[in-house]
Amino acid sequence: MDSVDLEVLKSSARWLAEGHRALLVTVVKTWGSSPRPEGAMLAVRDDGLVVGSVSGGCIEDDLIERVRQRGIEQTRPEAVKYGITAEEAHRFGLPCGGTIQLVLEPLTARSGIAELCDAVEGGRLMAREVDMETGAVRLGPAEATDGVHFDDRRLLTIHGPRYRMLVIGAGQLSRYLCNIAVGLDYQVTVCDPREEYTEEWSIPGTRIVRTMPDDIVIEMKLDERCAVIALTHDPKLDDLALMEALKTPAFYVGALGSRRNNQARRERLKEFDLNEAEVARLHGPVGIYIGSRTPPEIAVSILAEVTAAKNGVSLPTLLQVEGAKAAREVGAWRPE
Repeated sequence: MDSVDLEVLKSSARWLAEGHRALLVTVVKTWGSSPRPEGAMLAVRDDGLVVGSVSGGCIEDDLIERVRQRGIEQTRPEAVKYGITAEEAHRFGLPCGGTIQLVLEPLTARSGIAELCDAVEGGRLMAREVDMETGAVRLGPAEATDGVHFDDRRLLTIHGPRYRMLVIGAGQLSRYLCNIAVGLDYQVTVCDPREEYTEEWSIPGTRIVRTMPDDIVIEMKLDERCAVIALTHDPKLDDLALMEALKTPAFYVGALGSRRNNQARRERLKEFDLNEAEVARLHGPVGIYIGSRTPPEIAVSILAEVTAAKNGVSLPTLLQVEGAKAAREVGAWRPE
């Protein structure tokens, strides 16, 4: 499953290889409310075919019409703004009078899109710098903390897996979860020393390792852009990963299991010299409460909670599995 940005880049590279012209559109600045964040991309082929998104649809329609009417005439990048007036905001579907600035870049073989795709698919984090005056492109390695930068002279965008996810266990649930996580732009590593689970692992875009979980946690040097999810139901494996992961700055550490099992797990973790604050960081039972029962539904539930944590959103107790189930037992939970 391709991420949105990689789909745009790969489509652009394919169009160029087929002899088409293409226009790469990148969100570089937003003011007020905006449907898409800085760095969001859209590609328009010379016949109006489009992939990606920079707004709710109306700006895309305007860009497509522009290409169909005039073709891709420009030879250098240019910056344009949409939604400066209230009338334009309404016309282009920008909420609350928001304004969005885009860079429109005509692509050529010298734009480095194919090379960028190869690097990203190889798991590398890349910076792409475009000179606004000449259209010259430079590719190079990037840091996870880098972001979109535009100063009218150059456009710098970052491409590749800036967030990492370590999944303990290669069972059925892990397969659904990892497929979605790859689409959410995570660089996914799956750890399971049990050959009966890893022998048939074949999820594209993931790395499978067969070492003990605590070893891979230490090897990966987890930082603030990492998530760890333990899914084996086997304390010998899950606890090994958790006891090391909870000591790291990882933004999310969670474990599958019932409320009773997770309480027992917390007591066991205290025996591994983890302090109260470190144990309190554990998300368990993992996921948000959506009544999920099947592995695909549980995967959605887990990744919804991970996404909230990544975006700094604090979930109310009634959305958390433990809080929701406790409320149902006392009759305090009411669906909307």
